[in-house]
Amino acid sequence: MRLRRAGAVAAVAGAAAAVVFATTAAVTPSGRADPMQPLPTFTSQALAARYAADSHAIARATTAATRSGDTGLARALDDIHGRHFLSFDARGSGEAIEVLGDLATAKRVAIIVPGSDTTLATFNSRGTASPGGAAVALAAQAHRLDPGAHLAVIAWLGYNTPATFSPAVMTSGDAEQGARALRPLVTGLAARGDQVALLCHSYGSVVCGLAAPHLPVTDIAAFGSPGMDASSARALHTGARVWAGRGRGDWIRYVPHVQLLGLGFGQDPTAPAFGARPFACGTGGHSGYFRPGGVALRNLAYIALGDPAGVTR
Repeated sequence: MRLRRAGAVAAVAGAAAAVVFATTAAVTPSGRADPMQPLPTFTSQALAARYAADSHAIARATTAATRSGDTGLARALDDIHGRHFLSFDARGSGEAIEVLGDLATAKRVAIIVPGSDTTLATFNSRGTASPGGAAVALAAQAHRLDPGAHLAVIAWLGYNTPATFSPAVMTSGDAEQGARALRPLVTGLAARGDQVALLCHSYGSVVCGLAAPHLPVTDIAAFGSPGMDASSARALHTGARVWAGRGRGDWIRYVPHVQLLGLGFGQDPTAPAFGARPFACGTGGHSGYFRPGGVALRNLAYIALGDPAGVTR
């Protein structure tokens, strides 16, 4: 434990030092120059057309990756071919927004917002530690808890995530780009009457914190969070239920919760002073929140379903 803690603290200190001495270009947002793929209308016909188009795009990207010798990316893309994607872009580190369930008839939608080191190559390659695998686990758990629920789950890689060991991971630049990209999806779903929950892991909780003000969501859950770029749940300016949880084995507990000269993300969301609703996450580590059979997954499923009474603390 001491070695793990020392490594985590050293990593944070190293990243912070890199930011202090980096050039301005090193910490500017790494967002795409091109806008995100426009969202379709959320009808069965429009969604089917988008899913088919993105399936073809994934097949073309797989072929291109194979020809270029990027076998890791080619395997990762081949794994997701044929699944339902609301948006896909193979440029740069990639964009992928996957849908599980019937989005056309859903009454509730849970959006999983991942953190650092998430790219097309890792979208589905790390089991439930990847957004694709996490969405599968969440949808299955929610179905076990409420088989009749009209719930759709979205694995949302709609922004360029920073690398864990980089200056950018200590700043909100990439998160600001992610927040701008996330808001249209949420508002579009809410406009047609869906209740939306945001499930925000690690650096993804910074994205959710920046997107939160006046966003029409019922729940925002931050877990494995370095902070939400806010001093308190009230400072998020949201009417949503704000949840916070952390596994007892998560190294993120050793990240300093400060905000100074553009570095860090402020108060720990799991601290009582932040004012979030706590939820139990068990003994798991930073990548274990969607592990099947775990208390964290069960609680996240209840939050996704909009059932706060089922959540344990």
